[in-house]
Amino acid sequence: MTTPAPVRRQAALVYNPIKVDGKHLREAVRDLSREAGWEHPAFYPTTVEDAGQQATAQALERGVDVVLVAGGDGTVRAVSEAIANTGVPLAILPSGTGNLLARNLGLPLADPTEMIRAALGDFRHAIDIGWARLTRADGEEQEHAFVVLAGMGLDADMIANTRSNLKKSVGWIAYVDGAARSLPRAKPFRAVYQVDDGRLHSHRAYSLLFANCGTLPAGIALIPDGSITDASLDIAVIKPTGVLGWFAVWRKIWWDNSVLRRFRAGRRVLERRGKNASVHYFHGAAAEAAVPGPIPIELDGDEFGEAVRITCWADPGALLLALPSGHPVHML
Repeated sequence: MTTPAPVRRQAALVYNPIKVDGKHLREAVRDLSREAGWEHPAFYPTTVEDAGQQATAQALERGVDVVLVAGGDGTVRAVSEAIANTGVPLAILPSGTGNLLARNLGLPLADPTEMIRAALGDFRHAIDIGWARLTRADGEEQEHAFVVLAGMGLDADMIANTRSNLKKSVGWIAYVDGAARSLPRAKPFRAVYQVDDGRLHSHRAYSLLFANCGTLPAGIALIPDGSITDASLDIAVIKPTGVLGWFAVWRKIWWDNSVLRRFRAGRRVLERRGKNASVHYFHGAAAEAAVPGPIPIELDGDEFGEAVRITCWADPGALLLALPSGHPVHML
């Protein structure tokens, strides 16, 4: 009786050749695949026409056992959208400007080797993703996934005003320049929104943010208690009034959320201080917002045009991740 040959597994690398050193990365994935006894990997560069969805679909049709993604936040979002709910694990090789999902997951950012080894290993863990249905002014609807954040209003305008050449040279700090270019002409808009229970809220706001997880670059905690495995979204309504209102937004997001909450004494200060009127938080599995006229939209740091309505919901456990063995998933 002959013994059947062991099944050899195969990895696929979807990468943005503008954001990463494709040659070096392909060599690393190929060498480590051979070392682990896997087949020669398949490689799929993204293009101007395909941010990663089609490349990922081709990899899945090939029947690969894991997909590795390397690129900016937009590439990670596109690949996650295509691989969601397939049961095929995704390994994120941090690269690009923000690395937002990788930062929220606590993944190693400097060297891709550890994440390549994780892709070829056996430790897997599922996380939530978010979906956004965008309704355009003419009634057209589109659905897209997001893994970190969907935004309506000023934050989308800031991203549109961030210069790509500056991002290449100074990284995420370039968004500060985008903010400086957007704030002087920023105007609030009237938004009607609801979260889960159907109760309607109405505010004049500068931004509505729908977060799957809450940490931004530089350790800024937009949503300090945000979880990527709680089957829910966190919604932040940014509604300052005047210069003091903008100071209150800064104090809430940077000082209160990102500094004081780390310490017991700081948390006591926050308990005594009460709510901040310039930032409202909500929590729920789904949320919807409508505005009188078209407002800029962003998903995970990419522009998605303008919309008059956005409906967002959490998709629990939709993304199966390949993680380093023993990664602290209880913190997610």
